[in-house]
Amino acid sequence: MTMTVWQGVFTIVAVAVGTMATRFLPFIIFPESKEPPRFINYLGSVLPYAMTGLLVVYALRNTPILTGSHGVPELIACAVIVLLHWWKRNMLLSIAGGTIVYMLLVQLVFS
Repeated sequence: MTMTVWQGVFTIVAVAVGTMATRFLPFIIFPESKEPPRFINYLGSVLPYAMTGLLVVYALRNTPILTGSHGVPELIACAVIVLLHWWKRNMLLSIAGGTIVYMLLVQLVFS
């Protein structure tokens, strides 16, 4: 399926407007001089942990625990992520280290 030029232009404009709206709207609704509502502060404190939990569940949802390596590479990689984060408190290092360990395990050890 091919888009016409005008469909492509409209799509790009719609994506640009949507992106700009989601970036600028919080600053317009909650200016720096005004205290945000307590509910917004509450969401800001709990949503990062909720999203992390959702990402963990999403990443491990299809882990085969009854066949193959029984989820051992995934479990080792998760342990490496937790240990690296506990040690260095650096999210980028934790995620990169866990990903590297997982890829090495899957490619070299559990192949």
